[in-house]
Amino acid sequence: MKGRTAIVGVGRTPYSRARPGERRHTIDELIAWAADLALDHAGMSKTDFDGQGLAVAHAEAAHTVNWAAATAENLGLSPKALLRGDQGGASAAALLIRASAMIEAGIVDRFLVVGADTPLSIPSVAPGLPLSPERTRGVYWDFQGPFGIMGATAQFALAQRRYMEDCGITARQLARIAVTTRDHAVLNPAAIYRKPYTTEDYLASRMLSDPIRLFDCVPMVNGGLAYIVTSAETARSVAARPAYLLGHGEVTNFYAGPRSHPDITRTGFLQTGPEAFAMAGIGPRDVDVFLPYDDYPFVVMLQLEHYGFCGPGAGGHFVETTDLSFAGDLPLSTDGGQLSGGQPGGAIGGFMPLVEAVTQIRGEAEARQVRGAEIALASGFGGISYARNARSCVSIVLGAEGRSQ
Repeated sequence: MKGRTAIVGVGRTPYSRARPGERRHTIDELIAWAADLALDHAGMSKTDFDGQGLAVAHAEAAHTVNWAAATAENLGLSPKALLRGDQGGASAAALLIRASAMIEAGIVDRFLVVGADTPLSIPSVAPGLPLSPERTRGVYWDFQGPFGIMGATAQFALAQRRYMEDCGITARQLARIAVTTRDHAVLNPAAIYRKPYTTEDYLASRMLSDPIRLFDCVPMVNGGLAYIVTSAETARSVAARPAYLLGHGEVTNFYAGPRSHPDITRTGFLQTGPEAFAMAGIGPRDVDVFLPYDDYPFVVMLQLEHYGFCGPGAGGHFVETTDLSFAGDLPLSTDGGQLSGGQPGGAIGGFMPLVEAVTQIRGEAEARQVRGAEIALASGFGGISYARNARSCVSIVLGAEGRSQ
């Protein structure tokens, strides 16, 4: 599959943190808006997708089914192939793999991949929290809620504490990741947070679920994203600088250690990273820009280790001694990531690393542009299991023309 498909256009709507009473776009409106932006970016129209492919990421937070067929109807499309992703933050990356496989098989020539969510329009539905009382009469999703595990932050806090204790990771080291992403968000007009902060500001932020602080957490937003993937032949005729899919890897419910007591600090990126690198014919040193799924800084640090940018347990030292800025040694989350850019729902946030990867490869990142960016590593991370800290882990390597053969 190396270099046989490419992303030729991306779209991201402005993000909103609309307050009660303010006008809020629906999920269908945001999908249509994001699709229109991606089509315009690619120089294509929706008629180019009649008889082609449509893929839809499931907007899990809004209790919206988002059937792909209904979305096609809303968009006025008559696609030949439909895909639907329900792997949370791994959905966008997983759909890229599925769509590319169908293109390579000759079923269709191109796919429009869309997703949107409006998590601020509804009560929280995080694992462990009850759904709306009128629907559930106080019944919890699972057994965790009654024992104090109230949502993702409390779940991830357990994994982060284990990681910090085992490897000697400090809050000041984690701050370097958070501060860097905020510095990049300052340069990105699309980011929801654009006011810089310091390490001391990070350390002074309110503790939410020890050891996770306020500045460890993503701001939830309403928004939509989309991308267009085509055959390499079509890509060369459509885009001046397509972003070719060079390598990928995917795993769900990765185990590290005995199944009865797995190591929750070991993620599936230990498997999917080497797979993606091998397919692309590169190694960690060849990566020009790293765009991880960054729902918490410690998840980013774990990925730095698991992708081989540094050794096991050495993430803290690595971020202390490595320039992670867009002009530095390993440019990290150059759009501000989800930490400062905003997370448009759990299922849709995984679009962001792919959109920024394409933006960097095409040289369209303006003030935050990485000089000579030809290879981007993006990750998708979907869900947290009871006994492991990662459910679906997807790794994607995208590259410019000349690196696809």
